[in-house]
Formats: sequence, structure tokens, C-alpha cells
Amino acid sequence: MIKGMDHLPTTEAAVTALRALADEYAREIEVRHDIGADQTSRRSAAGVGVTADPDGSLPHEAHVDFGGLPRVSVRLYPDDDALITVEGVECPDVDRDDVPAFVRSLFDDRAFVKARRFPPGRFLIVPLPRDRTHKEYLPVIGLTPWLSARVR
Repeated sequence: MIKGMDHLPTTEAAVTALRALADEYAREIEVRHDIGADQTSRRSAAGVGVTADPDGSLPHEAHVDFGGLPRVSVRLYPDDDALITVEGVECPDVDRDDVPAFVRSLFDDRAFVKARRFPPGRFLIVPLPRDRTHKEYLPVIGLTPWLSARVR
């Protein structure tokens, strides 16, 4: 997170926080921006040539890819949430304010895979601040080596 900032009010603030994390962990980072209602993924019904929302604002969406392991990509939506993909596992609806903490948990090796025998299942568990976790179901087949190394 950006020092002194508890809330990430914009997509650009979240991108700045992710760039700081990339520098801290010596990771390569690639950022792509989609700006305007005709460019963002959730505004496909905006119409031809319409770039602004009805309130006059320009929606801003960003795609962030980190180098190294685990493979992490973040899609920041203009609606204050994000889709984080970890080793091919999609974690939707992550609050924008939680994105830096989520990525930090991955890079600090605090995330783990919880396996259950009956009923069989595996879940990616990512610790977040204030004693919260993000839990995502994993398919039974196709665990990557990074995920397999974190099974508990």
C-alpha cells in the first residue's frame, strides 16, 4: 500500500501501489491501461463513440502482470474491485483496497493451499489484513508446481 494511504480511491492509485510492490520485491511489472467507456470490459454496452460515463467521468481499467513466480496478474476495474489471477487460478471480486495486501501475501509466501479428503477439494487461501482471508476453490487436476508446493 502507499505509505500513509488507507484507501485506494482510483485505479491509478492501485497501480502506483503495485509498482511500489514490484520495486520492493524486485519483480518485473507490465501495466496496460484501458481508459474510456468504449475501452473498458464492463462497459461494452456504452455505444459507438461514447467514451464517458453518464456522469461525465472516464472509467479507467488497468491490467498488471508481474514477472517471476508465482505468476500473478491483476485486472483493476473502475468499480473498486479487481480480478487477481495466481498461477492460472482466478480470484474475482477482490476489493481494490485489498489488492496490494493480497499480492504482498503471495510474494511473502504466506498464501497456501488447503486440501480436504472428504469431500475432496482444494482451496487457495490468501491471508489479508484484519484477520481476513480470501478463499478460492481449485480444480482437482492441474495444480502448478508453485501451488503444489503450498499444499497443507
